[in-house]
Amino acid sequence: MCMVIFAPLFAIFAFATCGGYSGELRVSVDCANRTQSDRRIDIQVAYPFRLYQVNFDAPTCEGKRRENLSLTGDFSSSAEFFVTIAVFAFLYSLAATVVYIFFQNKYRENNRGPLIDFIVTVVFSFMWLVSSSAWAKGLSDVKVATDPDEVLLLISACKQPTNKCTSVRSPVMSSLNTSVVFGFLNFILWAGNIWFVFKETGWHASGNRYPQDPVEKQSGSQSLNQGGYNQDPYGPTPPYNQPQGGFGQQPSFGQPGGLGQQNFNQSRYNQTGPTSFANQI
Repeated sequence: MCMVIFAPLFAIFAFATCGGYSGELRVSVDCANRTQSDRRIDIQVAYPFRLYQVNFDAPTCEGKRRENLSLTGDFSSSAEFFVTIAVFAFLYSLAATVVYIFFQNKYRENNRGPLIDFIVTVVFSFMWLVSSSAWAKGLSDVKVATDPDEVLLLISACKQPTNKCTSVRSPVMSSLNTSVVFGFLNFILWAGNIWFVFKETGWHASGNRYPQDPVEKQSGSQSLNQGGYNQDPYGPTPPYNQPQGGFGQQPSFGQPGGLGQQNFNQSRYNQTGPTSFANQI
């Protein structure tokens, strides 16, 4: 649920704060001849930060001649890569939200949906980490290249001690700092969602089906023998090799209480019974 709510929102903040950036810096050049000075030199800085294409004019303090200069550096690769990942993550998050809500049965059919979702989540987590790190380094270089003190070094009039050059205003880059923060927040969000998507694939449940421990298996079999088929529900049952009074029992002729003893008692009764009765008469 957190993924559905925050992933599109964080992706919007990431590419909007970076892709929609536009800033301005200002420098001032005071020539020895005041009429040749220019105290308002504005330089625009914007996405995708191809600074070598940013041109501006500055006085040379040698008559009315002016020179055309440009900033240094090209940081468009890291910025565009970051924005591209943010846009694709936003689109995928929207598509995944629609599938989660309206096509839940199709999503779980044959476990194909969770598997694709798991792979895409891992890929986006890695891409967020790479693009955010690259853009953080690129932003650091942009700050250096657009520092007014560094820009003054490009102006030839500022190399003459008779002229005075000052930096008036630096570009505000708070939104760019925010874009880096949201980039790493997206990485944390997508990386944390890997576990939840992994459980949807069914691999987590199948991984818990380990073979039964031998000790547990042995104890289970003992309990089965004690309380299962070998136990008489009406009382204890002696082993099969002990003589019982049931069918198929082997008679024990030489033991007391056996068949031999029973025959002996019967014959004694037959001998003494009639005699005693005759004596009584």
